[in-house]
Amino acid sequence: MAAPGSTRKAGLDDIDPGGKRVLLRVDFNTPLTDDGTVRDESRLVATLPTIRELQGRGAAVVIATHLGRPRGQVDPRLSSHQLARALERLLGSPVEWVDDCVGEEVEKRVKELRPGQVLLLENLRFHKGEEANDPAFARRLAALGDIYVDDAFGAAHRAHASIEAVARLLPAVAGRLMASEITALDSVLDDPRRPMMAVMGGSKLSTKLGLITSLIDRVDTLCLGGAMAATFLKAGDREVGRSLVEDDFLEKASALVRRAADHHVNLQLPSDAVVAVSPEAVAEAVQICSVEEIPPDEMILDVGPTTVECWGKLAMASRTIVWNGPLGFYERPLFSQGTKQLAEAVAASPAVSVTGGGDLHAALHELGLDRCFTHVSTGGGATLAYLEGEKLPGISVLLDAPLAAGPAAP
Repeated sequence: MAAPGSTRKAGLDDIDPGGKRVLLRVDFNTPLTDDGTVRDESRLVATLPTIRELQGRGAAVVIATHLGRPRGQVDPRLSSHQLARALERLLGSPVEWVDDCVGEEVEKRVKELRPGQVLLLENLRFHKGEEANDPAFARRLAALGDIYVDDAFGAAHRAHASIEAVARLLPAVAGRLMASEITALDSVLDDPRRPMMAVMGGSKLSTKLGLITSLIDRVDTLCLGGAMAATFLKAGDREVGRSLVEDDFLEKASALVRRAADHHVNLQLPSDAVVAVSPEAVAEAVQICSVEEIPPDEMILDVGPTTVECWGKLAMASRTIVWNGPLGFYERPLFSQGTKQLAEAVAASPAVSVTGGGDLHAALHELGLDRCFTHVSTGGGATLAYLEGEKLPGISVLLDAPLAAGPAAP
């Protein structure tokens, strides 16, 4: 597996973890209910292959994760203790837990671990040194392992202590999830099957500018939906009522349209939309109209059925599809149909389909369609950064794979 602009990175096939302590960084940053129940277990499930393989190969597995944004303060509502119980059930074997992630007591618990046992550490972000990428904090973490395995793709764009600094102190390789993310995204960037289609949604062009610019250089068709589409429509002199528009980005939107034309990219904007006075509108107050006829007191909240039908046909004719961001205000069923119907079309197409971004992942999960895609990335900002061609600190710092085949023995 090779990150953009780099050589292939080492993975589990390049190490011998038997009899060693493996510090495994995961991304279990997942929403919890008020009573502490894990609302979405998909990130936990995604790491199970790595954990089980390390157990089976005789490693003592020490798992580290962050949860929420406690900003260096202990917050019982963000304790990883809730995650330990969910992981134990999913893993089907005991998961021990310790109420800190560094220190003498933690080191004592780690030394007591036997091959195949699993220990989950307390939330890394309860320590300010984590987000500060503090070398001293990283050394305390490194004391817990003989080998470092990074399976936290969703945090790979963060130069934090458990992601970047600790990987400079231990032999550092990618886990199975990290490897699969890199392979899937590289297939989109480096050698996509043609024709290639990209679907971009979400609310703001400002957060997707780099990604859209990057994709214009690679794709054959680019479909722009979500609230972000209103900025493009207004840049094309259409009236968009009370729709969310980033006026400071109108010229940039026009420039992207011109860039797409220069690259002979089939750029698609919605031809119709689902509109209402606000996202809280009742069904009787929602209407479908052409983007040429949006009422002045209403706003675009989803793409319309004609748009979805057109984009669905383009999906069926494509061989690679990359999709980032929902097409409407998916939190309400009234405005989730565009995302749902296009997802069904993409799932039915013969294309290799790769989706990324936290909002889209959440939408597809809630709609029960996340398993219909070839690859659903666990990253949000990391996926965006990778597809933009950035070097992610959590990947760059990993060891390069050995030129000769065969496992190494750190």
